[in-house]
Amino acid sequence: MALWDDMMDKLRALEIFLATCDGGSFAEAAKTCNTDPSTVSKAITRLEAQLELTLFQRSTRKLRTTSAGKRYANTVRKMLQDLSVCEEELKQRNDSPSGILSISAAVCYGHLYLRPLLMAFCQRYPDITLDFQVSDFHVDIIDADIDIALRTGYIKDSRLIARRLSPMDFLICASTQYIKKQGIPRCANDFHQHNWIGFRIKETQQLQPIFLPNEEGEYVPYELKRSHITDDGEAMAHMCADGFGFAQLPHFLAKKGLDSGELVSLYPHFRPPTPDNGVFAIYAKRDYLPEKVRVFIEFIQSSLKDMDETTNHTWAENWQPLVNFTTASYQ
Repeated sequence: MALWDDMMDKLRALEIFLATCDGGSFAEAAKTCNTDPSTVSKAITRLEAQLELTLFQRSTRKLRTTSAGKRYANTVRKMLQDLSVCEEELKQRNDSPSGILSISAAVCYGHLYLRPLLMAFCQRYPDITLDFQVSDFHVDIIDADIDIALRTGYIKDSRLIARRLSPMDFLICASTQYIKKQGIPRCANDFHQHNWIGFRIKETQQLQPIFLPNEEGEYVPYELKRSHITDDGEAMAHMCADGFGFAQLPHFLAKKGLDSGELVSLYPHFRPPTPDNGVFAIYAKRDYLPEKVRVFIEFIQSSLKDMDETTNHTWAENWQPLVNFTTASYQ
């Protein structure tokens, strides 16, 4: 804080110095800087002491800028003009949607949900250039100079804002050919007789838990043998569509297969009851959010709304499952 105060004092002294050069007197400089001649005189005296230079020759009738003062004035004037131009350019850039927008997205969400929207975004904001990075590994977006990250879940960090775009709902899916060949499980225990595709989390190398409904319709973790395992979400969805077995897919992975009829879902959606469940837009906490980031968030939210997804809702809530929570389902 002390350093900042010293910098502001120095800038103020330089402004007073230039006003004195231009006005030719402390009185004129005081008018320009909205202060009094005594303050101007003290500021010039301190500046000269810091520089160990005489900037003005003083007399009772006239104030004359020395050669050193003139040279210093030229440098200071250019410096303050450059600073003013830089500030204005940065303000305009911050206030208008333009420049490079660096986006980091989780692989599956980035490919399936975000990438198809990017052309429309760029057509709406032609002055924005995209730097689109896709990775499932969490990176420090501040150190990596990333404007915004789209992540399934978030890491608590006081430097960041995490805005939820939608929940992350899971559906129990299988291909229509698998169902025709192997039959429909009528309760969770029936899955022991079926093939299951497991998902290995890359960062932890742990298998993602499987949650299935009990007889009361409550989702609980089940210990099931995974017949096949993958660490890629899209591969899991494709393997499921290819008939390898059942998979518990996030809604954004299941959507294409369900819409096309390649996949069917059993039971209503499952939503983990945790604060970090969902898809989040994550960006650095700052007083002034760049306009390019703001319009991108608004565009994504609007696009998701068109897909029947909001902060607390996804289309999966309204999807009709093949097997529901009915008494008949468990007989």
